[in-house]
Amino acid sequence: MAAARLAVSWLTVLPMRGPETVDRKSAAGAIAAAPVVGAVLGVGAAGLLWVLSWAGLGFALAGLVTVGALGLATRGMHLDGLADTADGLGSYGPPERAREIMKSGGAGPFGVAALIFAIGIQALSFAALAEHGRWFAVGLAVAVGRVAVVLACRGYAPAPGASFGALVSRTQSVVTLAVWTLVALAVGVVAAPTRWLGPVAVAVALAGVALLVWHCVRRFGGLNGDVLGAAVEVTVAVTAAVLSVS
Repeated sequence: MAAARLAVSWLTVLPMRGPETVDRKSAAGAIAAAPVVGAVLGVGAAGLLWVLSWAGLGFALAGLVTVGALGLATRGMHLDGLADTADGLGSYGPPERAREIMKSGGAGPFGVAALIFAIGIQALSFAALAEHGRWFAVGLAVAVGRVAVVLACRGYAPAPGASFGALVSRTQSVVTLAVWTLVALAVGVVAAPTRWLGPVAVAVALAGVALLVWHCVRRFGGLNGDVLGAAVEVTVAVTAAVLSVS
């Protein structure tokens, strides 16, 4: 329960307090519980999308509002991480310079472009899923985004100066990652009209984000919180996009 409370306090705006002191053990539990928080957010996103669609809002606008609501529910920190990661990857300097750009606080052209694409893909994919009444697929996409956090925290060292990265890096076991991946693949079977599409969406998204995290760690000299945020947003976008294939 302490790990779940910490995960909720880290990953949402819900007024839930975690333990007074956070060490790597409690951080490991919170990261392992991240997909549960993702499932709760996914249910909320699917429910909001259904209400907006039922109220007569156009599917595209309903999808965009739902993505915005997810951003508010998570303090926008994953979107901020995506923008910072894109700006860091777009720089031509050494890892030290890339990390400095990521910490600058502003969003450069690469960051803005990444946000436009990620938000646009998520919103349009949610709209396509809503048009066919596939609410479960929306929830799955949001939840799989948090499985990506478990994946990213499996085997990489933290980047120099990364406080959150130092707390959560290398905290996840192979078993934890395997369990959540298998759960996501199994749930994917019932998330699409054809049984193969859901597992394919999950597998493509997680494989793609694994490659992204590997490249970011290599580029930045280690794992940091911004890369985790980017992993979440990219995974949600890819999963939803593949699930929306008809």
